[in-house]
Amino acid sequence: MSLQLEGAIIHLIGECRVEDAEALLALLRADGARALDMKECTWLHTAVLQVVLAFRPAIAAPCEESFMAKWIFPAFADL
Repeated sequence: MSLQLEGAIIHLIGECRVEDAEALLALLRADGARALDMKECTWLHTAVLQVVLAFRPAIAAPCEESFMAKWIFPAFADL
């Protein structure tokens, strides 16, 4: 699984696939104050991206992967 919960931080690690969307949804529904650490995320399935955009959690650490940082992360700029 590409998601790890540590305290109030959800870490997105590596490739976040479609099956991770439901797990992320459950984690954010359980506690809306949780933040995302996307530092190690290399790819997001659009289903995962939709969950993030719907819940708009705080971003504890932005994505460092070049494509994600340039093209995907700007969608999180107002989160």
